[in-house]
Amino acid sequence: MAFDFSFPTRVVFGSGSLNQLGRLVRDYQGSHVFLITDQGLAAAGHEQRAVDSLKEAGLSCTLFDGVTPNPTTDDVQRAVDSINGQSIDFIVGLGGGSSMDCAKGVNFLLTNGGRMEDYWGVGKATKPMLPFIAIPTTAGTGSEAQSFALIANPETHMKMACGDKKAAARVAILDPELTLSMPPKVAAVTAVDALSHALETYVTKKRTIVSRMFSLEGWKLLTQAFPVMFKNSEDVQSREQMLLGAHWAGAAIEQSMLGAAHFNPIHGIAVGVMLPHVIRFNAEVVPHLYGELAESIGLCADDDPEAGERVAEYAKHLVELTGLPTTLKDAGVDRSKFAVMAAEAAKQWTGTFNPRPVDAENLQELYECAWN
Repeated sequence: MAFDFSFPTRVVFGSGSLNQLGRLVRDYQGSHVFLITDQGLAAAGHEQRAVDSLKEAGLSCTLFDGVTPNPTTDDVQRAVDSINGQSIDFIVGLGGGSSMDCAKGVNFLLTNGGRMEDYWGVGKATKPMLPFIAIPTTAGTGSEAQSFALIANPETHMKMACGDKKAAARVAILDPELTLSMPPKVAAVTAVDALSHALETYVTKKRTIVSRMFSLEGWKLLTQAFPVMFKNSEDVQSREQMLLGAHWAGAAIEQSMLGAAHFNPIHGIAVGVMLPHVIRFNAEVVPHLYGELAESIGLCADDDPEAGERVAEYAKHLVELTGLPTTLKDAGVDRSKFAVMAAEAAKQWTGTFNPRPVDAENLQELYECAWN
């Protein structure tokens, strides 16, 4: 029951809430904002809405819209260089997890100097950081609820988790209208990512009563949203549920970390493929936790010995609703590389939080189970 909990991020939720950006920055004494986003958001019109809100509040704005998927240290440095000596006192990250991670990375370098590699780990920033507002346009990563920036090495593509409580957003603006512009494939992948976050955070070794509260609420919202959203993509209520569910699942990650479905080098589509197999694998050691998840949405009683299987099958069903593949074969993964994939995955630190120990051997077995 013991825990040490703080949640520094104010959450402003609701359709049209992006329009409050300028007022919120001004409330936190910002005057010159560095807005970090990607060009897809410019095409969707969201970038201009953010700029207009800032200007209407009488604020200066410097824009960087060159964020690429899975940002690297080079992306962060390019963003910092684009400031070109201007005096910045506030940062806004608008977009998916990549834009928000890049914004956090920029905050580290602007305020504490050095390179991103200097902040790999937890609590490496020694100086205060700039106030930061995160605005997700996808319902998936929950990055707006986390103090970690995931920044990749451009040569090895290995992601560095750079975490510091000072890097957490002061405000997260959750505007479901922004998610309507997601392409169907992006909506599917991010929704499955959010689902995996809710399920994995509920059972990790680092779980607490607080993280489980966030995980459970995220799970209930996401399972309500999936059947509706992937039948009618314009349904606003399901978009609201999906975005808020992803946020709560992201808040759970901040407290409890993730598990073996994320413990592999084939992130993205493959997370949804691996999820049911990891649930079955973990159910041998935490069956009561899957029982609680199952009962919460009416799958079975919490003491049902088949609860883990029922949650695994339901997770697979939800992935099927998105149209994404449910086998590694259909996902285009090369079976001959399973041994190499498992060896690489076994080196990643996230697996240490899985409730059942994982190593290269049982990871390869999981890949084989997920093949077809």
